[in-house]
Amino acid sequence: MDLQLSGKLALVTGSTAGIGLAIGSTLAGEGATVIINGRSEKRVTQSIEKIRQEHSHGKLEALVGDLSKVEAVRQVTSSFPHVDILVNNLGYYELKAFADISDEAWTAIIETNFMSGVRLSRHYLPKMKVKNWGRIIFISSESAINIPVEMIHYGVTKTMQLALARGLAESTAGTGVTVNSILPGPTRSEGVEGFVSHMAKSRNVERSLVEKEFFEAIRPSSLLKRFATPEEVAALVAFVASPLSSATNGAALRVDGGVVRSII
Repeated sequence: MDLQLSGKLALVTGSTAGIGLAIGSTLAGEGATVIINGRSEKRVTQSIEKIRQEHSHGKLEALVGDLSKVEAVRQVTSSFPHVDILVNNLGYYELKAFADISDEAWTAIIETNFMSGVRLSRHYLPKMKVKNWGRIIFISSESAINIPVEMIHYGVTKTMQLALARGLAESTAGTGVTVNSILPGPTRSEGVEGFVSHMAKSRNVERSLVEKEFFEAIRPSSLLKRFATPEEVAALVAFVASPLSSATNGAALRVDGGVVRSII
């Protein structure tokens, strides 16, 4: 299927690893020019090289900067004043009991997971409306619905993204611009790989056993019964970013392996 992304400019925040890298690679493979973003020049360069190994003719731009910071957002919007596709993927999680989450920790995770998308959308959405075409996509999580007790602050920021995306979508009525959220489930990201490897090593067991136990004890509602690959998530994102998804707006689309049991 031709996703008709040739000639489109896409900014994927936090795209040097995991889901973000897979999204960047998939969009580049579909013909879009993709801005790869990370906090270090080394990581950005390595990620671009990795994508070019898969897509030798991929059109890629480098963007070094921590987009949780106001000044970094100013710099990117100055360097790239217009984009056709904005994928708000930047984010992190940490395991922490609610009583141990300080005000500083709340502020840091909100600035990264939520405010980065607020600031970038505030700049790019009006320009998309003038052009009468654009895509804004928030990479949320099934944790937005199933708030994890072991990282409540993370789950809250993911719920915030859903509310923001729906509100922005309301402002696009009658235009060629759409705003949607994607809700991945447990995915084999860099962080997850590290967690599984650490647990397997500390217990002197196979990684496959750790993964099996994770889905038995922590995410028992999963129908997939394994970690999704970043590429599986990226495939849905690429469709939503394309002109073919024009009738999908204001939606929260799940690629969660069936973890969320609700049918709406």
